[in-house]
Amino acid sequence: MKLLRTLSFGLTGLLVLFMMVATLLEKQYGMAFAARYIYGSPFVVVCWGVTAVSSVAYLWCRKVQKQPLTFLLHLSFVVILSGALVTHLFGLQGSVHLRQDADKPVETFAVADGSVKQFPFSLYLKDFNVMYYPGTSAPMDYVSNLLVEDGTGTVEGEVSMNHIYSYQNYRFYQSRYDSDGKGTTLSVAFDPWGIAITYTGYALLLLSMFLFFFGRQSQFRKLLRSPLLKSAAACMALLFLSAANLQARELPRVLPRKTAESFGNLYVYYNNRICPLQTLAKDFAVKLYGKPSYKGLTAEQVLTGWFFYYDNWKEEPCIRIKSKEMQQLLGVKGNYARLVDFADIGGYKLDEGMQDGTEVEDKRGLEEANEKFSLVSMVAAGSIWKLYPYISAEDSTGDRRITWYSLADRLPYEMPQYLSSFIRSSMNYVAEQVARGDFQQVDTVLGKIRKYQVREAGGFMPSDARFKAEKWYNSLNNSRPLAMASMTLGILAFIFYCQRTISRKRIPVRVTVVLLSLLGVLFVYLCLTIILRGFVSGHLPMSNGHETMQLMAACVALLTFFLYRRIPVVIAFGFLLCGLALLVSMLGEANPQITQLMPVLSSPLLSFHVVVIMIAYSLLAFIMLNGVTAIILHYSRKDCTVEVERLQVISRTILYPAVFLLAIGIFIGAVWANVSWGRYWGWDPKEVWALVTMLVYALALHPASLPWFRRPMFFHLFSIIAFFSVLITYFGVNFLLGGMHSYANS
Repeated sequence: MKLLRTLSFGLTGLLVLFMMVATLLEKQYGMAFAARYIYGSPFVVVCWGVTAVSSVAYLWCRKVQKQPLTFLLHLSFVVILSGALVTHLFGLQGSVHLRQDADKPVETFAVADGSVKQFPFSLYLKDFNVMYYPGTSAPMDYVSNLLVEDGTGTVEGEVSMNHIYSYQNYRFYQSRYDSDGKGTTLSVAFDPWGIAITYTGYALLLLSMFLFFFGRQSQFRKLLRSPLLKSAAACMALLFLSAANLQARELPRVLPRKTAESFGNLYVYYNNRICPLQTLAKDFAVKLYGKPSYKGLTAEQVLTGWFFYYDNWKEEPCIRIKSKEMQQLLGVKGNYARLVDFADIGGYKLDEGMQDGTEVEDKRGLEEANEKFSLVSMVAAGSIWKLYPYISAEDSTGDRRITWYSLADRLPYEMPQYLSSFIRSSMNYVAEQVARGDFQQVDTVLGKIRKYQVREAGGFMPSDARFKAEKWYNSLNNSRPLAMASMTLGILAFIFYCQRTISRKRIPVRVTVVLLSLLGVLFVYLCLTIILRGFVSGHLPMSNGHETMQLMAACVALLTFFLYRRIPVVIAFGFLLCGLALLVSMLGEANPQITQLMPVLSSPLLSFHVVVIMIAYSLLAFIMLNGVTAIILHYSRKDCTVEVERLQVISRTILYPAVFLLAIGIFIGAVWANVSWGRYWGWDPKEVWALVTMLVYALALHPASLPWFRRPMFFHLFSIIAFFSVLITYFGVNFLLGGMHSYANS
């Protein structure tokens, strides 16, 4: 039995190591190299098989079959691996290209290994369509309508994103389309047995996990009955107050706040959707300066200031340059440059990334600086102000498309004279009134422009409720002060908690009430911003790094309310993790535009996948902070054995739902991938590291087989070190390793 134990856990650790190395090799040499020499190599496949067989044998020798729920839980993983093996050995993955104007049907498809396979039927492309979000050029879906002939007749089928078409066990998925819109490429999967076996394993896993929490003899229920969980403590924190230094520099000229706000009430076509101009103004200010306002000026005042008072603003050091190399290149001291710093008598300083014949090393910094210069130029020239909608005449297909024009755009020849005259003259007239200081007349003209927008594009506009919601969201969404305040509260509360625990002093209940009240306010704020963003975008806001970190902060706050009675220190952890999540969301807030959802992400499975994974990560973060607390106690006081053991019981109790939720999240993602891309597992770096994280933490769920985890201090050290796998899964993949899931950092 000892040999089986060593074989089972030893091979699991070896496979984890292989997968870690494979993601690094993939970054260096590409996915094909990693798939050939590691993921799909005969040695690694045999390792997976031996691990499964030895694990079942080990469980049988330990008579785990007498504990049906635990045995079923482990058996489900064996079924999943069996399905993966069947897919690996007998499944086919490939693609087929179809054209509407093809002379003959398609009867073969190209397989991933370069070979060609025969269909038992013939395929025609009846037509292909790109569906757009109303009033925009942002794709909403790609739809291929097929004709299938098999000798007995002709049937029709439809393939679109997240909607597969299956015929005789061949599954077709939308992949890409030809530039002329008359052809499509479909992914093809033939795996009649592997998918069924794998899905059976998923179902068994979900059932066994659910029943495990209700089994009276399960380790989870035993931990809940531990007397160490019945003791209580409290924590407190101090409020952090800071004051901003007043700036003595005279501000550049701007429009009055009320007039600038009138500009914010206009519609604009921006980022492939119709939104308030206030949204464009906020994104412009954040991109340029790093904050949604500038020295007390609103985002609308900043945007309009660059348009109407360009000569004043070009001398203002408000363009944030983070790269030290770019600061040196532009000749500025500090983090902010003027527009005039970008050029001198020799021309544009950043031209072609060269200076004195030396190539710039910081390419990303160069791109960011170039982007900001270009953005200011677009605002000053008016090309980004797409304020004027025009619905074209019907084309040959009977469709009418709406196009939004700016002052700098060439207007279509067929546009009526009265419309083109209004577009050309209205903003010029506004500029004249601004120069004269007649801001009442400016407001009047802006009102006429808005009426024109509603009249010309009323059927494509967002509703008044959605328009107002977006303006409200823009005024509410600012993670920076909340992140700083939450982090400060969490750190001070954590220090105070440790100090009170070491000195064994009780803490007033009112302090806990105050802290929970503050956390409740933070939770309500997060929920409000998430709901508003979802309402404005028309989909659940879980599609990028900014949105998922906001969701994680909300999950952490909610979990704190469920856990604080049994784990009082979790209140400090709640503030800390909320602050950290909001701090990370600030990375995405530098480019946080609300966009139309990518077609492949338009699936309810995405929402479940992200929510479950974020809750699991939040619980694992609590366990990590619990470990930090235990280590501080261990080295601060000699007689703290009971407290350290109690923290271990708490962490072990949380670990079960954390690992189970992580497993469920991974397999929900696998089902989503199978529906969208035709394979439930593709060895993408994010998939691999999520699996690595699950396997690493699963080791701690086996103290009977791995006695080191019975030692409290070893367990706490492990919980801290293991959390690095979570950090790599989210941040390392997003920002370093890349892959299909790296859109999350956008």
